[in-house]
Amino acid sequence: MGYRGPEFYDNEENFEKYMERRQWQENANDTLEKPVMLELIGDVAGKSILDLGCGDARFGVELLRSGQEGTTYTGVEGSLNMVRAANESVKGTNAQIEQAFMEDWTYPVGTYDLVISRLAVHYIEDVESLFHKIYNTLNENGTFIFSVEHPVITSTLQPSGTRTDWVVDQYFVEGYREQQWLGGCVKKMHRSIESYFMALQRAGFRVEHLRESAPQRAYFVNEETYLRRQRIPLFLFLGVRK
Repeated sequence: MGYRGPEFYDNEENFEKYMERRQWQENANDTLEKPVMLELIGDVAGKSILDLGCGDARFGVELLRSGQEGTTYTGVEGSLNMVRAANESVKGTNAQIEQAFMEDWTYPVGTYDLVISRLAVHYIEDVESLFHKIYNTLNENGTFIFSVEHPVITSTLQPSGTRTDWVVDQYFVEGYREQQWLGGCVKKMHRSIESYFMALQRAGFRVEHLRESAPQRAYFVNEETYLRRQRIPLFLFLGVRK
């Protein structure tokens, strides 16, 4: 049986392997996912930020530094290991970290200007409820920017290792699928692009951005890695406004 998303990182071996993987020079998070997130987020000066599934919160610290005075940050994270790492990251900053699964957290009404989530929403089964909670916690004209594993990927989960091909199958059959990753097994929710889009609209959001993880040459040292990343989209990004 696969782990619930945050629980995967409370296995010490999984956690150590993940943190080690993030140090790779051309890891997909930093070369493909982070640049698009930063572009969509834009200027955060003076904004109150909520980060769902904040991980070790290093990204939050980066946002706080770019926003400088007046920017606040709250990170919500379900993994105890990640919460400990996050509390170390945000020491001395205008930030707070709360340990909770994002679907269970109590969302204060009309509190945040910006809600972000990096590669965590694909662990959630009931996104309809989550998106409504996010809508209500945003201030008027607030924005929600998030990334997930691309549905092409979640529809073709396979054992770890460098892929040589991708077989998209059962694309419109939505639900949890188990993935062998970092030597462990994790459950991820597969849903179509249309499902994400429609769920956001039903929550009341205006969808402003839909992006995929087309590689940008400037972020790659290795030409082979760059060419391989052109084969298939790893991530899907959506930006919406209240």
